[in-house]
Amino acid sequence: MALLEINNLEKTFDQPAVRDISLTLEQGRILCLLGPSGCGKTTLLRLIAGLEQPDQGNIFFDGRDVTRKPVHLRKFGMMFQEFALFPHKNVFDNVAFGLQMLDLDAGQVEMQTRAMLSLTGLEDLRERNVAELSGGERQRVALARSLAPKPRLLMLDEPLGSLDRALRERLLLEIRSILKELRMTAIFVTHDQSEAFSVADDIAVMHAGRVVQADTPESLYMHPRSVLVAQFLGFKNLLPGRVTEAGGIKTDLGTFYPAHVDEPEGKKVTLLLRPESAGMAEEKDPDITSGIISGRVAGRLFIGRSFRVGVAVENDLVLTFDLPNLHPPPLLGERIVLQTNSAMMSLIP
Repeated sequence: MALLEINNLEKTFDQPAVRDISLTLEQGRILCLLGPSGCGKTTLLRLIAGLEQPDQGNIFFDGRDVTRKPVHLRKFGMMFQEFALFPHKNVFDNVAFGLQMLDLDAGQVEMQTRAMLSLTGLEDLRERNVAELSGGERQRVALARSLAPKPRLLMLDEPLGSLDRALRERLLLEIRSILKELRMTAIFVTHDQSEAFSVADDIAVMHAGRVVQADTPESLYMHPRSVLVAQFLGFKNLLPGRVTEAGGIKTDLGTFYPAHVDEPEGKKVTLLLRPESAGMAEEKDPDITSGIISGRVAGRLFIGRSFRVGVAVENDLVLTFDLPNLHPPPLLGERIVLQTNSAMMSLIP
């Protein structure tokens, strides 16, 4: 039995915010609720926390129905984007606050607070006023305070949204490492795909109040189940096509052969060509009649390890590929020929 089980949950304010959501979460795993602003992910988190009551459905935790249980009796922890630290307290007292609310004796509070400061790398800052801390340090204080009471479930609502990208990337690794060391079950809300892929064991993509796909990060990336999910993940190379007798996908740009095609001949599908699915071909080999893309360079962006190149093909369509180690890189307007990699294609039924 899953530790957390959500059945047919619904919530309406002025309009439906959460619609018929069912999810499960196993002990010790990190679930990311991923979606654009207004999709219902924060409302779902508040329903799980008990801060909102559902109009329909049930929430079970450890086999017990907690749908109507008061917030303080659920013994869940929450961490918000704003951190909500006490500016008049130092680091130690901020982390100790939740433990003191549990009426633990001073010795227990001291011991558990010191353990959290050690785990989050804050030992040397215990006497520091939180107003004097950097954004990353404040984020670790907020995390330590949330973890100190040993919650049965930790919920994090866009906890890194106010930080710059470089700091977010570093702290994501720290957060995942800490949660895994504690074997903590957690729900992490974000609108950022890279955050979700970095921290999650499972991802639930939300749109218009519904979960449109729940999967592992690897499966979600390799096999989005709808055009909507693929577009939200940032994939732009989506070609309508039809399954051929030989197991290929016939499109306006030619026939492509993804690694796995289980759909019947003649079925209309969408072919996804990931940015890494193509590489430069020296010239068009007349013996190769499939999987070739030719066009002119419509845009070029250096992104570190590769160039993101827009290739203008037929029907005013521009496909985008990440082409590594190009010396010299292609010029705007230059004609290029690309050979696609079947393993990096996906079929969307």
